[in-house]
Amino acid sequence: MTTELQSALRTSRTARMERITSESSVFVEINLDGTGRSDISSSVPFYDHMLTALSKHSLIDLTVKATGDTHIDVHHTVEDIAIAFGEALKEALGSKAGIRRFGEATIPLDEALANAVVDVSGRPYLVHSGEPAGQEYHLIGGHFTGSLTRHVFEAITLHAGICLHMTVLAGRDPHHIVEAQFKAFARALRAAVERDPRIGEAIPSTKGAL
Repeated sequence: MTTELQSALRTSRTARMERITSESSVFVEINLDGTGRSDISSSVPFYDHMLTALSKHSLIDLTVKATGDTHIDVHHTVEDIAIAFGEALKEALGSKAGIRRFGEATIPLDEALANAVVDVSGRPYLVHSGEPAGQEYHLIGGHFTGSLTRHVFEAITLHAGICLHMTVLAGRDPHHIVEAQFKAFARALRAAVERDPRIGEAIPSTKGAL
């Protein structure tokens, strides 16, 4: 492999994804080798806050432009953004050559504490546990229902082909509980998609493929 080709491979971990349905119109663009810059307009203010945190702490440059039938419920728009993000992540990862593959982070936010473990395995799986009873019913920021947190991670894992174990270890404030999870996911994802200089362009699997 020439030096020029190696350089090209190392600068091409980007993707754009559009998802247009009768319920929403979504555009997502990501750069896995970014600096955490974001331009987010999801039409759901609290979700904007979470996606901005996801970008900032994963160092993934992220653009999200979305509109939808939020006059009915924000569920459709939130879900479709997560689907598009997952698809973009899968495309940007390509063959997954040279990545670390695994990532783990435990992140506090005041009284809340969340642990995320990511495996860029090619096999979608989500384990989501530990949220306090009633968290799913809280309306955060006037729009975002607590139950959407799990739904977002479920959509991302299914469409990106990753395994995610998300555990809430402590928390009282609904906002903090959600934000700790997004930040933990961001840091774990950052570690998992980073290039590992020790393996070059090898696939980090005994199977030879992910």
